[in-house]
Parts: sequence; structure tokens; C-alpha cells
Amino acid sequence: MTVLRPREAPARPAPRASSSLTRTQRVLGRDWRLAAVFIGPTLVLVAGLILVPIIGSIFTSATERHGAETVFVGLDNYTALVDDAMFHKGVLNSFVFTAYAEIFKVTFGLIAALILHHMRRGRAFIAGVILLPWVIPTVVTGFTWRSLLDPIFGSVNVLLTESGIGPGLAAIGLVDKWPAEWLSDPALAMPAVILVNVWKGIPFFTVTFLAGLKAIDSNLHEAAMVDGASPWQRFVHITLPGLRPVMIVTVLLSSIWTFNNFDLIWLLTQGGPGDATAPYVMVAYSKAIQQLQLGAGAAVTLVMLPVIAILVVILVRMMRRSDQPGAADLGRGRSLTPGQRRALPWVIVVGAVLMLTWASPHIVWKAAVVLGVFVVLAAAVGRVVSAFAARGNRLAARLVTGTGSGIALVGLLGFVLAPLYWMTVTAFKSDDQIVARTDDLWPTPWTTEQFTNLFTGAFGTWYVNTILVSVASTVIALVCAALAGYALARLKFRGSESFTVTILLTYVMPGALLFIPLYQLMSGIGLNDSLWSLVLAYPTFTLPFATWLLVGYFKSIPADLEEAALVDGCTRFGAFRRIVLPLAKPGLLAVALFTLTNAWNEFLFAFVFITKNENKTLPVGMQSMIFNDVVPQGQLAAASLLVSIPVVLMYGFGQRFLTEGLTAGAVKG
Repeated sequence: MTVLRPREAPARPAPRASSSLTRTQRVLGRDWRLAAVFIGPTLVLVAGLILVPIIGSIFTSATERHGAETVFVGLDNYTALVDDAMFHKGVLNSFVFTAYAEIFKVTFGLIAALILHHMRRGRAFIAGVILLPWVIPTVVTGFTWRSLLDPIFGSVNVLLTESGIGPGLAAIGLVDKWPAEWLSDPALAMPAVILVNVWKGIPFFTVTFLAGLKAIDSNLHEAAMVDGASPWQRFVHITLPGLRPVMIVTVLLSSIWTFNNFDLIWLLTQGGPGDATAPYVMVAYSKAIQQLQLGAGAAVTLVMLPVIAILVVILVRMMRRSDQPGAADLGRGRSLTPGQRRALPWVIVVGAVLMLTWASPHIVWKAAVVLGVFVVLAAAVGRVVSAFAARGNRLAARLVTGTGSGIALVGLLGFVLAPLYWMTVTAFKSDDQIVARTDDLWPTPWTTEQFTNLFTGAFGTWYVNTILVSVASTVIALVCAALAGYALARLKFRGSESFTVTILLTYVMPGALLFIPLYQLMSGIGLNDSLWSLVLAYPTFTLPFATWLLVGYFKSIPADLEEAALVDGCTRFGAFRRIVLPLAKPGLLAVALFTLTNAWNEFLFAFVFITKNENKTLPVGMQSMIFNDVVPQGQLAAASLLVSIPVVLMYGFGQRFLTEGLTAGAVKG
């Protein structure tokens, strides 16, 4: 029996996704409506508090204040800078400060990272300890080192004198006289300020270099060892090339921050003695805020914009290339020959040395001597280890390596912890002991009188103000960054890539370009001397970073989870709230930690915007505790301890989330 079956209809091709899209969706992107809602708050804040103020600053730079009137003067403010000796000195100081600081931070950060990388036990703990200078507020760093370097009450001169190092430094000419006046001697003030910046910056370089070392394939080192390569050869031909992308990005980021540094130098020397340490940012502050010539101050910051723009463009290109493995190498291969690539670093080094010799002849040879001592010692240990390894004496090689690393680690920890120890013990000394300088390194007896005296003033009010401003600005940044980061990571709309680049650009834009136009903006809307001015201003430096980090973190979450929720009838916002946010807790906590601590530590905006004592935050309030030459060492130490403890505790409890959030976010982003 024959069964007749109906002929199946030919299968029709599935309709294209674009056929269901409206014309507007095809032009603006499938998710443009939802993207507008998600990105809207961030776009308003970035445009209103960063882009528009910078454009307004350009117009301000073409004006000049004559009494109560502001008149248009065209390019006069810029042409006046040609013969402005203060501006020339400020730019030169910024260059010298940045160049020396970066050289020493790279060198010591690399040495510290190599030591930690080869540690088998206690690496996480030591890395956490080394991170402390970077974690504690800048105001604490400034006051602690100012106390240590004080020629009368500080311990640096005492320890160097008792150890014989100080007179030896004077004998070889590294200091002109002994005891040294570190912050009041024009020849020593800049090296002292550089030293403090290096102390605070080494942890950042150590952590990033350590992450770069972990990313280098260990098989390369093992293959080189089989081929008979010495430790030095493996370092030169494997470690350094593997670290090159991380090193370039780290140096560029740090250079932008260091070149625009204001708070650390102000807290240490206020640009003195004379103008020996005044950077260009301080020149802009002096003209705009102290002399009330906003146009001249804006011109100072904007004339340096091309220098910053070059660094930012290089940074963006490097970071975008790093997302594509091999792209950087291919790009270099097309433009430079192998010989040119090998010669380029030496050309840069020689050029930098010649510029530093011209700009700071009194510093360059001293820096070369100090740097040379450490480099020669490290190279000598490496040579000895290589010699023992070549002879097959591995036990001796390990012994020399362990001894050298141990000594270097003890020295590094001593350098890191000594200022923090000084701050802690000074907080528990009596005023009589501080003045009499008895038992400098130990309170006799321990007393809490500094804390009692501290809270008789406005310190408690400053503490509450700082908490309110930090929490409010963190909530704003976190909510806006979560929405914008998700939109940039998941939604399809035109302009998403350009907006991501804009976020990155605004992230590295220094506060030096913003404090003048934001000061005008806050004055115009009547928010000067108000905590609301800080709540609105702080997202300018926290929101871009938070968004950029969360973009990378959201990309690391599998999209299949959201698609399954959408198939089950969940809306896009519902999937974001129920699926993505719970999975993104490490990234959100990392962002909250960074934004909270940055707001907690911020000095420049609070210093410019707030003058009323009852509205000051902790960094500015502590700075106001100094009256002319009267420095309450004990109370400042107690205040520094109380300011640092919350930040250290937050980093201690959030270290696991911070590491996970940065690993997924910064790498993917």
C-alpha cells in the first residue's frame, strides 16, 4: 500500500535582523532609546562639568579683569606669557619634577616588583604593606614628610647625623652643608619634593609591574634557561620586552598626574623657597585665585594643553593597541626597522639626559650618583648570581639571590614604613616631648592629649563634612557609571565607540585644567563655599574612571545569561538589575572603593572652592591648622592617623574585591 505524504513546503530563510528595525534604529542603532536613558546622566555630568567648562575656559582666557569689569583682550594673556619669568620657571619646575620622579619610580618600582615576583611566601602581605603610601591621603603624606624633614624637630637629620651618613653626603657634595635644610634650601627643596613624590608613587609602579610580570609566559624563561641564558640575559631579552606595554602605559599615566601635581608641592613648600618648587599649576592658581585674574590663570593652564594632549593621545593609542594582541608590534614593525627599534630607547634616554642637564645642572649629577649606586648594586648581585650559575653552583647562586633580595626588601620596607611609624608615634607624644626632642622614636610616656586637643576645635566638623561629600559623590558616580558602563558594554547604538574614547580622555584630563572654569561655574550658580560644590565637582575625576572600569567588567560577564533572561520575558533593564548587577559586585565594590578614597583625599577643588571654616573638608582643614611658621606637629600627626585609618581599613577589607574588579575591568577595558 502506497502512502501519499504531502510535499513539504521549502524552508524560507530567516528574516534578517535589520528587517525588523525601524529606519531610526538603522541610523542610530538598535538600542538607541535605551542607551539614551542609560548614558544620559553621565553625558550630562561629563558635558556640564568637564567639556563645557573647558570650552568656557578658552573664552575666559581671552578676558582680563579691570576693577569690577571684565574686558575682552584677545590673545594678550597668551602673549604676556612669552616674557613671564614666573610662568617660565613654573613650566621648568614641572618638567624637572616629573622627569626625575618618573625615572626613580620606574627604577625602584621595577626592583620592588622583581623582588615580590620571586617571593614564594608572604607576597600578598608585603604587597599590601608597600601599597600603604599610595593609599593614605596626600595631605597625610605632606604633613608627615614635612615633619620628618624639619631641620629642628624632624628625625631625618638626627638619624643621618648619628649614622654618619649626613656628614658623608656633605663631604661628597650631595648636600651643600650639614645639617641640611631640606625644604628651605633652594638647592635641596626640589630634590626633597621629588623624594616624597617617589615615596608615594613607588607602590603604583610596583603593583602594575607585578601584574605585568605575572602575565609573562613562564615557558619563555624556562626555554631560555635550557638554552643557557644567564639571569641578566633573560631580564633584558624576555622580562623587559614583556613589560614594555605595561611600562609605557604606567609611565604615561603617572607623568600626566605628576606634571599636573599641586597638592603635594603646596603642602610641602607652597612653591618655595621663592619659586624653587612652584609648578605651572601653582602659577595658574596664583594668577586666577590669589590675584583674581581668571583670564591669565586660564591661559597658563590652556597653553600647556598641547603637552598634555600629546601624552593623552599616546596613552589612548597604547591602551587601544593593548586590547589587540600583536597590534602594537605590527604597528611598530611597519614604521621602524629592527635597528631603529633598538636605537630608539637610547635616543630617548640621551635626549632626556641632555634636557635635564640643561634644565637642572645642580640636580642631574646628584641624581645620577644616587641612581647609579642602586643600579650598580643590583647589577653586581646579578653578575655574581650568573657566575655561580655558570659554574653549576646553584646553592651559592640561590644564597646570593636570597641575601641580596632580603637586604633590598628590608631597605624598601624601611623606606616605606619609616614615615608612617614616625606619624604614629608622634601622635602619641606630648607637646613637651616633641619640643624637647627626647626619645624621638618612642613616646615617653604614651599620651592621648593630641587627640583630645584636636577635637576641641573644628576637626569633628571637618570629618563629618568629608564623610558627607565623599559618600554623596561616590553614590552619584557609582549610579551613573553603572548605567553608562552597561550601555557601552552591551547596547548597540551609534557613537558608542566615540563616547568610550571621550570617557577615557576625560579620565586622564588633569584637575589643573578644570579648577578655574569650575570655580567660575560654582560662583555663577551661587554654590561657592558650599559642600554641594564639592559633591558636583568630584565626579569630574571619579566618574570617567568608574565608567571606564565598569565597561571592561561588564564585558567580562557572559552575555548568554542576559539573553536567556530576555527570552524568558525579562526586559533589558530587568536583566541589568537582576542578572548583571549581582554578578558585577566585585567591580562595583572596586569602583566604590576608588571613588570614595579619591573623594576622601581630594585637596585642590576643596582648597579653591571652600573658605568658610565650618565647610572645610579634612585635607583643607588640616592645612589651615598651620599658622605662618607655627606647626602643631602633635595634632597634625593625630589628625593624619585618624584620616588614614578609614582608608587603610577600606583597602584592607576590600582588597580581594579590588583585585578581582581591577583584573576583570582594567584588562578588558
